Amino acid sequence: MSDFHNEILVNHSKLPWSYQPKCPPVGITSSSPLPPLFQELKIRNLTLKNRIVVSPMCQYSSTDGYLNDWHLVHLGQFAIGGASLVIQEATAVQAHGRISPFDAGLWKDDQMVMMKRIVDFIHSQHAAAGIQLGHAGRKASTKPPFDPTHREKAYFEREEGGWPDEVVAPSSLPWTEGWIIPKELSLDEIEQFKNDFICSTKRAIQCGFDFLEIHAAHGYLLAEFLSQTSNHRQDKYGDSFENRIRLLLELTERVRQVWPEEKPLSVRLSCDEWVGNDGWTIDDTLILTEKLLDLGVDIIDTSSGGNSSKQVIKVGLGYQVPFADAIKKKFGTKILAAPVGMIVDPKQADDIIEKGQGDLIVIAREFLRDSHFPLKAAKQLGVDISWAPQYQRAKQ
Repeated sequence: MSDFHNEILVNHSKLPWSYQPKCPPVGITSSSPLPPLFQELKIRNLTLKNRIVVSPMCQYSSTDGYLNDWHLVHLGQFAIGGASLVIQEATAVQAHGRISPFDAGLWKDDQMVMMKRIVDFIHSQHAAAGIQLGHAGRKASTKPPFDPTHREKAYFEREEGGWPDEVVAPSSLPWTEGWIIPKELSLDEIEQFKNDFICSTKRAIQCGFDFLEIHAAHGYLLAEFLSQTSNHRQDKYGDSFENRIRLLLELTERVRQVWPEEKPLSVRLSCDEWVGNDGWTIDDTLILTEKLLDLGVDIIDTSSGGNSSKQVIKVGLGYQVPFADAIKKKFGTKILAAPVGMIVDPKQADDIIEKGQGDLIVIAREFLRDSHFPLKAAKQLGVDISWAPQYQRAKQ
């Protein structure tokens, strides 16, 4: 890192835009016992003030991987709104590993400056800051879902700012017809990917993140290695189940060695591919989870799908909770499970925790509808929690 950026990170609190009015400490004045959703949770040395977590949500608003004021406001509002943990969107460890040209990245030092500013703001609101690191694999160089030409052609050509000739995957298999045919990664390129992931992890530490998640879901690179529908390799990273999970295990082991021991490590998995027994299933996830547990993973973020265009997903309220429930039934308190997907109501979320179907509730779309969801949930469940003083007049 350059001396200039070292100076910025060290003297960050002296910059004019780092000023924040003093906020009161987190406090709950309700009589006990508290609803499970608002009970603290200690994970290693991190104590979360409640069980409500902001899921990583791609904003397609970056330039060359740099975050900007959009991300400060987007992520900061959730901290103001009472979330215990705010996780930054999927952040690429290599430039060609972005989902789109407008996605976040942490492959160079300069990208740390804005991230630290955002982390500092989240901390000022008594919330924890998390980051999800990953690589898009064969889904890289694609257009944002709101691009009007997305359905006509899913990816950007080189002259449009994309990199179709640099898209990589375990095997040269496109996600679906009409998508980029990726280049099969060589063993040297796999090693480079692992090294770059570790470099991004070290940058995340310098930014002050409290929580790290490895993105191994939704049909991105690590998920592609896991499944036989996308991984047709015949070397040590393909064919058998043990070979297909090898890359994630090797990477996780290296990340856990670098990521501070006192800080939680999470892995997001697509627990079921929704294509039947020909693809990745919850049974595979349970076997993998035991191995991840042995490597020091604290949380499985239980999502699903995204790796096959043939998937048939039965979407409904809490439709992915059964995956978290299966992990809890098998492993109990040995590992935490964090269900995500169509959890929209405070009572629904509280019931999941109370029934032992999950330990954390990870929410995406409902936070976009209401950035103050935790404050609303507290009122509905009869919990009196601290509000930011600037918003105190709206509490009653």
